[in-house]
Amino acid sequence: MELTVEKYLEWIKNNSFTAKEVVLSYQKQAKLMNDSLNAVVRFNDSFVSKNLDEFASRPLAALPIMVKDNILVEWELATCSSKMMENYKAPYTATCMKNMIDAWALMIWQTNMDEFAMWWSTETSYYGKTLNPHWKNRIPGWSSWGSAVSVAAWMAIAALWTDTWWSVRQPASMCWVVWFKPTYWAISRYWVVAMASSLDQVWIFAKTVEDVRLLFPYLAWYDEKDSTSSKNADEMKKCNVAKKDSYKILVPEEFINEWLDTEIKELFLKKIDELRGKWCVVEIKPLPIMKDALAIYYTLMPAEVSTNLSRFDWLRFWHQDDTQKYVSLDDYYASIRSEWFWEEVKRRILLWTFVLSSANYEWYYLKALEAQKQLKADLEEVYNEYDAILSPTSPEVAWRIGEKVSDPLKMYLSDLYTVPANLAWLPAISVPMWNVDKDGESLPIGVQIMWKKWSDWMIFDIADLI
Repeated sequence: MELTVEKYLEWIKNNSFTAKEVVLSYQKQAKLMNDSLNAVVRFNDSFVSKNLDEFASRPLAALPIMVKDNILVEWELATCSSKMMENYKAPYTATCMKNMIDAWALMIWQTNMDEFAMWWSTETSYYGKTLNPHWKNRIPGWSSWGSAVSVAAWMAIAALWTDTWWSVRQPASMCWVVWFKPTYWAISRYWVVAMASSLDQVWIFAKTVEDVRLLFPYLAWYDEKDSTSSKNADEMKKCNVAKKDSYKILVPEEFINEWLDTEIKELFLKKIDELRGKWCVVEIKPLPIMKDALAIYYTLMPAEVSTNLSRFDWLRFWHQDDTQKYVSLDDYYASIRSEWFWEEVKRRILLWTFVLSSANYEWYYLKALEAQKQLKADLEEVYNEYDAILSPTSPEVAWRIGEKVSDPLKMYLSDLYTVPANLAWLPAISVPMWNVDKDGESLPIGVQIMWKKWSDWMIFDIADLI
């Protein structure tokens, strides 16, 4: 079956199909497709059989969704796609997942991801590579790629994921699905495995903007257990703002002059012309702070990663080796830590522990915090004049698997357009836009819209227009 959330709920309401028929159909389809795509790390058949009949008669009618492997569900495995966590069962259910379960959405399986959400080109998961459903010789994006692939390939109707900088927007762009990142405080992250706490967020992959709009009230929720949750979330989800007659949009000049693929730039400029013909004012102006966003991000994010991953050690997880094989306890600890973290995870821990060291803390970390404040201030000033900031979601199309694995810097540069929304805690959405012809292949690409804080409902309207 190939259904959107909107169509699924309509079919169930009109008794066109039963929820059980649809869920079992998706189960069968996903298992068949997963042999070639490897988007799923485990099928939760017992969870489905236990809850399907009860969920089917409730608001979301057992809506079949996939869940990223770092979002905890009580007594289910949650491994973060790491060998270290291979046998870890969650003691609690994450609040965001509890909200979906309370609305009677049904987790049918859990999706593959980069180890501990350390984005890479699908090549760092303990469970193996996930392939782009459109061109299987190419990457599907960063750490949430399993969720994006599952929705793009019709293995599920929607998928729950986490985003730290563009681990959702980029796979949404490269796999031809819709992604939405809400205002930072809108959705609880309680019992979601943290990567960078001040940047992480939870949301849903779906096929359409309307599907995202339908699911938003079920996830936006004040949670007193999460210190980063806000009571504004409860108020905001009630407010459906009326559409405006016109929008004023800024395109930062820096986003179309540097790093942008020539073919994508040409299509993006055509889209700007289209919007100007649909009662939108679109201006291209310099926004210099955007040049610094990547450097700010790659100082702050890794520092938080280093802190959060310090808990994952041999004292709490995995096994304890024979200490008699080692000269000292230091050697033992170094061996265990090295054995169970993959190369990219170790690279980031080492680099960003360096950033937090006493010799470098003031020169790197504190300066990045000051620059982040300036970024927020500059963007607030932009929103005094403009409704939205528009950019391509990614500066390039999905590249071939293995093409950049030996050059981390080139991969890091791909985050250029998406990190400002996370650094400034703003809502943003990526919608499918074009296919770009590259090397004889037609490859999907998306456009990103970034709005001001707590204006999440308004972003859906302009996304519909685009």
